Amino acid sequence: CIVQCFLSLAVFGRAIHAIARISDEFWFDPIEKGLALRSVNSSRSAYACVFFSSMFFQHYCCTAVSQPCQKEKQLSLPCKLIIKSVLPVFRCVNVLERNVEKCSISTSPSEHHITFQLLCRHGVVKTYNLTFQECDPLQAVFAKHMCPNVLKVHSRLLADVMIHFPTSQEEITLSVTPMKVCFKSYTEEDTDFSRTMLTEIQLSPEEFDYFQVGVDSEVTFCLKELRGLLALSEAASVPVSVHFDRCGRPIAFSIEDLLLEASFILATLCEAEKEAASPEPACCPQPWDR
Repeated sequence: CIVQCFLSLAVFGRAIHAIARISDEFWFDPIEKGLALRSVNSSRSAYACVFFSSMFFQHYCCTAVSQPCQKEKQLSLPCKLIIKSVLPVFRCVNVLERNVEKCSISTSPSEHHITFQLLCRHGVVKTYNLTFQECDPLQAVFAKHMCPNVLKVHSRLLADVMIHFPTSQEEITLSVTPMKVCFKSYTEEDTDFSRTMLTEIQLSPEEFDYFQVGVDSEVTFCLKELRGLLALSEAASVPVSVHFDRCGRPIAFSIEDLLLEASFILATLCEAEKEAASPEPACCPQPWDR
């Protein structure tokens, strides 16, 4: 599969940075309908997928290449990249928006590399040739429609809530009832509370675009991955949907419009792990599969 596309840097760059919060590597998966970026962390407790429709790009062309002994052409070419090799291309998104007129991405399956080319002002062209590894596609297995609790909120409001939590806060707890939604700091039982800042913010159902609470619930998950999705959702100016059940089951944060879809699925702590004050969120059940 040979891909050639031209794109806007604002949203795509923030998608790369959001994916980088998940793992040190990610899957670059171009298909005929668009381009998917996927990642899963080493403990398999966080999965992310950002899908750009072909209409998102100023130009998008995915050409099938037949291999010898193949009767049918395969349009998909999932490949794995090291995130540290891609981040320098999109290091400062705000600066790139001002100085770069166009960005193109093309793949060369025969040479096993992806080329990112930045067409800058004054005729300056920056080219990055990055080696990739062919691999099987990565896909989450998570039925959002089965979740009894669904929230939909403007990305700006959710970002304003999260800004009150310090960057050192690793996990937060989301609790819901039909009357309110509460975000609060999660701390282990042996924490010295006299030296710890605790934050708790409550929201009313009227502050949400959509509010469905089928089961009173309290779930604890990692905050780092959510911050990345919020930056992406603000750049795309789309609301964030939250699907979840009880503790121990995954929680999904997603955004969607005509040109872009993104889904971050995070494991939540089980009751037994809370009692043991485990610092690592468990993935039970596994929300994805290869």
